[in-house]
Amino acid sequence: ALLSPFEKVWNPAWRSFATKPAAEEIKQRVLKVVAAYDKVSADKLTLESHFINDLGLDSLDHVEVIMAMEDEFGFEIPDGDAEKLFRPADIVQYIADKEDIYE
Repeated sequence: ALLSPFEKVWNPAWRSFATKPAAEEIKQRVLKVVAAYDKVSADKLTLESHFINDLGLDSLDHVEVIMAMEDEFGFEIPDGDAEKLFRPADIVQYIADKEDIYE
């Protein structure tokens, strides 16, 4: 099917500030970022995986994952909030709740 000139094709290199990512897109982006972290075993990764207890990351790894999320979504996550984000599902919910500020 041909796309009309008005239809958008999602491209991660191009982000529209006029539209917010849907929940499923947020989930996929969060999981992609976590899976790209070299210390994460993809076969253990789910939305409910605890970064420390299930994936074996340490506190420094956790900080690096949060920083990668900041890069991916284009906004800073304050330390007080980051300290509560220990599962991909936590991050998905946090980003969805901040829909007015992320890319």
